[in-house]
Amino acid sequence: MEDNPDDQVLTVRALKNASPNSDIVVLEDGQEAIEYLFGNTAGKTTNALDALGVVLLDVKLPRVSGLEVLRKIRSSTQTNWLPVVMVTSSDEPGELVEAYRLGANSYINKPINLREFTDHMNLLARYWLQVNKVPRASSVRTL
Repeated sequence: MEDNPDDQVLTVRALKNASPNSDIVVLEDGQEAIEYLFGNTAGKTTNALDALGVVLLDVKLPRVSGLEVLRKIRSSTQTNWLPVVMVTSSDEPGELVEAYRLGANSYINKPINLREFTDHMNLLARYWLQVNKVPRASSVRTL
């Protein structure tokens, strides 16, 4: 979930290069993220949880902050097992502490340098989409 269009393009490109067979969903604000993960106000739920390998979550999303989305993810048995990587251009120590306190699996500062940004996203994609194993949502519900 990323609200900056330039960062969206760079992130998707780097993730696709590192893991070409992975589907990537880009959402632009925290409310969209909540609706995608938990369904909309009409009660329509998503079946996409089994396809998620990792959630990249910008700390400073519009409408609903990334930290609030993380709080919701961790408070629900439907999603509390999902790996969540917080990504930010901010350098505020309080946000770092709060993200880990809320259960983030990782916290990454977006480098300003294009090459370094691409390298970080490639590394992130290789680990979270190729190396790390995530349970299927259906198996988590049966435990």
